[in-house]
Amino acid sequence: MARVDRSGSAPTRRFEAGNLELSLLAPSWWNDSENLRSRIESQRATGAYVPTRVFGTDRLGRDVFARCLMGGAVSLLIGLSAAMIAVGFGTLYGTTSAACGGRIDNGMMRAVDVMYGLPSMLLVVMFAVAAEGILDRLGVERVGGGHQAFDVAILFLAIGATSWLTVARVIRGQVLSLRGQLFMESCRAVGVGPWRQFRLHYLPNVVGPIAVYAALAVPAAILSESFLSFLGIGVREPLPSWGNLAADGLSEVNTIRSRWWLLGWPCVLIATTLFALNFVGDALRAAVDPAARGRTTSA
Repeated sequence: MARVDRSGSAPTRRFEAGNLELSLLAPSWWNDSENLRSRIESQRATGAYVPTRVFGTDRLGRDVFARCLMGGAVSLLIGLSAAMIAVGFGTLYGTTSAACGGRIDNGMMRAVDVMYGLPSMLLVVMFAVAAEGILDRLGVERVGGGHQAFDVAILFLAIGATSWLTVARVIRGQVLSLRGQLFMESCRAVGVGPWRQFRLHYLPNVVGPIAVYAALAVPAAILSESFLSFLGIGVREPLPSWGNLAADGLSEVNTIRSRWWLLGWPCVLIATTLFALNFVGDALRAAVDPAARGRTTSA
């Protein structure tokens, strides 16, 4: 968004309106001196951009509150997208394995067992590094919004591709229990096709476990994204995420002068979001699992 100075000069774009005189300031409610307040008021009177400072400002004078909101949108987008990929592929894989049965089922489950033995975080890092190598070989420069979107897409694809194993096992068990029911034997006897069986009978009966594991997969994906971004492998500047915001704030916490707000707010938001999503997953599990609902009622 562009801004126009009161003097009528050329408009200034928002990202060019940072005021370095207001950099690395604590939140406005923490400890403001009279000199600082007068300086901020004088800056605001000239029409210059002044951050709200609810969460303080960073080294470039940017509002940490606005960057945390943007970083939360990016982290939640990656978490939701990765969870959708993991749940969707895991559901198809587990249903196909249980419906086929026999050697196909054994082979598909042994592949899942092999992948369980591999470190998932290492696989995600390998995917991200391989994607960067492909871009470098193609000569794509690391500038522009298109490359940032590519980085985000590679990240949630890599996380989703390594998070579907538990979902596949759970859905396979559910489908195996349904496959032996009388109504499914009747479907096969009258010649109902595999796709119609999946769409009309298997999927409606496993939608409860799918919803539960989708709610539990989102916080795991957000935590993976934050960890990778903290290491500098995931989302990178200038696009914020909770992980790279925490990484930037870590260098500002030292024994000489601790600018705690740069590290504290992203960590608090990550922890709060993970707790909230885990509570949602537990509530869904209690709603769709009769045994869990009975334990909750008796307690």
